[in-house]
Amino acid sequence: MPHLTSTRTGSASTDVRTGLGIPGYAHPLLAPAEWGELTRPGTPVHWAVLDVADGPGVRRDPHCLEAAGRLRTAGVRLLGRLDTRYGVRSFPDVISDAQRYLDWYRVDGFVLDRCPTERADLPGVRRMVTALRGMAEAPHLVLGHGTHPYPGYAESADQLVTFSGPWTDYRWSQAAEWTADYPPERFCHLVHSVPGGHLDEALRIARWQGAATIWFTDRTDRGGETDPWAAMPGYWDEIVSRIGTGVSE
Repeated sequence: MPHLTSTRTGSASTDVRTGLGIPGYAHPLLAPAEWGELTRPGTPVHWAVLDVADGPGVRRDPHCLEAAGRLRTAGVRLLGRLDTRYGVRSFPDVISDAQRYLDWYRVDGFVLDRCPTERADLPGVRRMVTALRGMAEAPHLVLGHGTHPYPGYAESADQLVTFSGPWTDYRWSQAAEWTADYPPERFCHLVHSVPGGHLDEALRIARWQGAATIWFTDRTDRGGETDPWAAMPGYWDEIVSRIGTGVSE
């Protein structure tokens, strides 16, 4: 059982529905079934990330345009991936990528991947978030920290990814005490290498720690050699069924 640093008052009994955050499938030409499944009626998707070529690429991609159009028609929120490189990447480069995503794929928001976590970097992230909010009408913004950041980041975006990594770490992970001050819909957990026999346990951990957006997969990174997010999990139908009917304690 994971250790919790605080009791999340009422989080286990709220009506918040758990949903999927797709961290970025492979290119639609390589993973047509994966992208197609996102438009299946009733699939509980909170958002899906489009990463054309480590960002929006240098020109419109017809396969990504088609996939984006299908998701838009189905009412699925599509987010463009912006790599901040832990705060090292320049502000103009990030904003330029964001504009191409908007112009070419009409995304509904952005994930700031590899987002900094330290207090000293918060002003720079706030500046970036302010600029992104001014570029579109009500864009959905997710800060992809992958771990718990300085609490001030929670005031800067719609959601924070506070865990991204393997099941071996997740099953013993802790929820930072300050997260109890925010509702579950503000947090995302992305976990790979989750065995099918531990799916219920993983869902309970997310529930207990107060994360309403999740992505669990049995795909692995094979020591960093493969992308565990590139394909749907082997238990796709099962997880869609479990989440679609709610997660119980």
